[in-house]
Amino acid sequence: MRDPLLLVAALLGASGVALGAFGAHGLRARLGESLSTWETGITYHLVHALALLGIALLLRLVGDSALLRWAGWAMAFGVLAFSGSLYALALDGPRWLGPVTPVGGLGFLLGWSLLAGFALREAG
Repeated sequence: MRDPLLLVAALLGASGVALGAFGAHGLRARLGESLSTWETGITYHLVHALALLGIALLLRLVGDSALLRWAGWAMAFGVLAFSGSLYALALDGPRWLGPVTPVGGLGFLLGWSLLAGFALREAG
C-alpha cells in the first residue's frame, strides 16, 4: 500500500459519519445529558479525519515528508484517544478514561504543530 494515511483518513471519515448517525438516532435516548459529550467526540473526529485527508493528499503532491507523516499519525492517534474516550465516557464507560481525553488533545496539538513546522520549512 502506497499511503496508509489516505486509508486511515477514509476510515476515520466513514466511522465518524456512522458514529454520528448512530448517536443521533440509535443512542439519543440512552445518552441523555451525555449527548453533548458524544457530539464533541464526533466533531473532533470528523474535523481531524478531514485534516488527515489533507495531509495524505499533500504527501502525494510534495512527496514523502517525515513531518507530514508524523502529523498525520499524531492526528489519527488524537481521534482514537480523544474521541474514543469521549464515546466511552458518554456510554458510561470507566471514569479512568477521563484523563485519556486530554492525551488525545495533545495528539491533535502535536499534529497541527508538525503541520505548521512543515509549512514553515517549505516557506523558508
